[in-house]
Amino acid sequence: MKPEANLTGLFVPLVTPFTDDLRLAPDALARLADEALSVGGARGLVALGTTAEAATLTTEEKRAVVRICAAACRAHGAPLIVGVGTNDTAAAITTLRELAQSGDVAAALVPTPPYTRPGEAGTLAHFTALAEHGSLPLVVYDIPYRTGQALSTSTLNALGHLPEVVGVKYATGAIDAAAMELLGSSTPGFAVLGGDDAVISPLLASGARGGILASANVRTADFAELISLWQRDATGPARRLGMELARLSAALFVEPNPTVIKGVLHAQGRIPSPAVRLPLLAASADSVRLAAALSATRTHQAHQTHQTHQTLQGTAA
Repeated sequence: MKPEANLTGLFVPLVTPFTDDLRLAPDALARLADEALSVGGARGLVALGTTAEAATLTTEEKRAVVRICAAACRAHGAPLIVGVGTNDTAAAITTLRELAQSGDVAAALVPTPPYTRPGEAGTLAHFTALAEHGSLPLVVYDIPYRTGQALSTSTLNALGHLPEVVGVKYATGAIDAAAMELLGSSTPGFAVLGGDDAVISPLLASGARGGILASANVRTADFAELISLWQRDATGPARRLGMELARLSAALFVEPNPTVIKGVLHAQGRIPSPAVRLPLLAASADSVRLAAALSATRTHQAHQTHQTHQTLQGTAA
């Protein structure tokens, strides 16, 4: 019997705010976490995902990020998912066990083993070992353009039958026959969550349970509303909002994630710096300006766009 993970709705994979000298900014992270849950209406949070620049964080910084996000989730009764990205099965099991001991983590987001490309049989063996020995529910992260390996629908369904695998973040870059097959055949207790921000609306229309969406670091409430609209079969408003948010997502991903998102959050005064760690470089002013104009909520768009423009002018000066 699968553990109860309740993976429905919006999960925000938070950025990791830094100071200008690239130190962790814990207070800013705590504010982002609280805002996503209390104001934005997110169902839960994801810590240490790609958007968090987890690969550049030290062990102590990773622990601090998890502590901060866990505190926010406890305060709001929300689930916390933590990214565990490695192509070393034994190391992943150790990390999963450590996370499980805290009692604060609802599930781990685990990609298909990157770079190694063990094949579908090796991937199934990897997740089987994690399920048997990791002591934590798992969400498979299927993102071939990062891992270098695609998974067939039959393999995803086989993963979905593992007792500890509770869902998949589906980010294959396409809504095609394979996506439709997956949405039509997934097993009970195995949630399909969209992970390609620009096409989340049609994936929700086709039956996805929710999404893990980096773009929801900005306009969180609108992404939560989009999911709610599709769940209520409010197709007209859902289509209109989906198209609007797709334009935003395209602008936020015009440069490597999360560089533009951090630029926008900084322009809005929500994080102390747009800084990212190498090998990422900060987004260009033009990219941030375009995305910032699209990032204001519909209700406050005119005011926020003016305020952001003034901030960017001050930064340029």
